[in-house]
Amino acid sequence: MDFKKISPLDIQENASKLIGKDYMLVTAGNQEKSNCLTASWGGLGFMWGKPVACIVIRPQRYTKEFIDREDFFTLSFFDESFKDMFAFCGSKSGRTVDKIKECNLTPFVTENGSISYEQARIVLECKKLYAAPFVKEGFVEKNLLSNYVDGDFHVQYIAEITNCLIK
Repeated sequence: MDFKKISPLDIQENASKLIGKDYMLVTAGNQEKSNCLTASWGGLGFMWGKPVACIVIRPQRYTKEFIDREDFFTLSFFDESFKDMFAFCGSKSGRTVDKIKECNLTPFVTENGSISYEQARIVLECKKLYAAPFVKEGFVEKNLLSNYVDGDFHVQYIAEITNCLIK
C-alpha cells in the first residue's frame, strides 16, 4: 500500500466536495465480514476537542448492522474513475451480493481493525462517539420531512477521526 499517515487537521481536500460531490464508501465490519455503502450525506469538523466525521445511515441499510456492532468504521474516498462502483454500491444490498468482490476492491485491515480499500485515495478511520436517530420534532425546516416515509429516519453517527491515510 502506498498510503501516508497524516493528521486529520492536515487534510487539504474540501469536505463538502469530498462527501457531497465525490461521494464516499462507508465500511464497517472486520477481516472476517464487512459491508460498505455509498454515502453522500455527512460532514467533517471538530467537536469535543476532536477532529470528527458525521455520517447518517438509514435504519434498513445492511451496513448499519456492522456500524452498530463495531467501535470503528472507515470513510474511503476514490478518484473519479470509480463512479460506476459508487452507483453499484449505492443500489445493491450486501445482504444479497458481495459488493467488495463485485467491484474488484482490494480490502485491507486498518490500524484499529477496520476495513478499507487499497484503491482509495483517502481513508478516514473513525471511532464512534455518538449515535442517535433523527426525530420529527427536531426538524426546523419542515419540508425536509418529505425525505422520510413512514418515520424512516436516518441515524446520525459522530465519530472521532483516529487515522487519516492519503496517497
